[in-house]
Amino acid sequence: MRDATSRTEAPTPAGSIVLTQAVLPNGALLSGAPVLGRQATGEAKSVSRNPREAAMNDFKIGINLWSQGASWADLLDAAQAVDRLGYEHLWTWDHVKAIFGDPNQPILEGWTAITAWAMATQKVKIGLMVGANTFRNPALVAKIVTTLDHVSGGRAILGIGGAWFELEHREFGIEFGRSPGQRLDWLDESVGAIRALVSGQSVTSPAGGSYSFNDATINPLPVQKRLPILIGGNGRTKTLRTLAKYGDIWNAFGLPAEVRELDGVLRRHCEEVGRDEREIERSINLWVVIRDSEAEARRQWASWMELNRTPVERATEPSRPVLGTPETIADRLLEYCDAGFKTVIVEVPAPYDRETLERLAREVRPMVTKKPV
Repeated sequence: MRDATSRTEAPTPAGSIVLTQAVLPNGALLSGAPVLGRQATGEAKSVSRNPREAAMNDFKIGINLWSQGASWADLLDAAQAVDRLGYEHLWTWDHVKAIFGDPNQPILEGWTAITAWAMATQKVKIGLMVGANTFRNPALVAKIVTTLDHVSGGRAILGIGGAWFELEHREFGIEFGRSPGQRLDWLDESVGAIRALVSGQSVTSPAGGSYSFNDATINPLPVQKRLPILIGGNGRTKTLRTLAKYGDIWNAFGLPAEVRELDGVLRRHCEEVGRDEREIERSINLWVVIRDSEAEARRQWASWMELNRTPVERATEPSRPVLGTPETIADRLLEYCDAGFKTVIVEVPAPYDRETLERLAREVRPMVTKKPV
């Protein structure tokens, strides 16, 4: 079915932007939703390397520290270790209930945590993986992320998605919408408003829109000339279209062949909206455990899931976890690089395994970026 877009426009004052609400067919996946699948082997086949693949100077790694089941002291200590180890990005969730295992486990609020991280780190870029669009007014989000950009000295990234965890919305009385499609329509209007606001434009909502902006502006603007927006999710019809229009980084999940095919969908959306697809950074979301054997890595993953009150089969998907030696992990990452995904964001649950963090930075990264052909 061809996408249909209906538009309702209000008079536009000089120097302002009127947002357009897109009404698109449903069919998108839930942004950021855990996907259960067959047992992952943790094994990655070797891939042929050529000089282009081996000299991966634009390869990046981010770390997403799970915010459930940990104390603030442990979360802060792990964040500072990520910064010291030279990772490019540092992330945590935007949830108010635990999403793995018992939802009543301790979990810390995302924006507060990452703003505190900004004061306690030096170089690493910081964001939410990903912010729940349903939780906050988009203009307020534009103010919050701008404040984070100033607090961090220009290191903020706005991660955002449609939201998927109904329980936390029901308990906290937050509007969840009637369907994933409606939430993704909200996301599209929201991200359009945020992009305009952080770029110094004023925003007025369209007649019939989901929000009620009336010549809204923010001051100050972010430190970064273009504050990066990361959009998480694999939805073909809506999520990737919103990404093509407004986003700077895509965070996807799936096997290399799956995300390579989805990348073709993104390219088509970019062509249709007049966006240079090369402006969008591709990132892949993984769980990784590094040990000297796959068996030991698998035991570690099982122990962490026990700590997070999660049956290990509910934390096993076709593409993750990737378990084993540094060579195994590097081979899998090179497969994603070959598919065009040269940024990896590795989720690390409590108790924030230092061996994996250190070996990923010191052993795996050089194998991906510098290993001779």
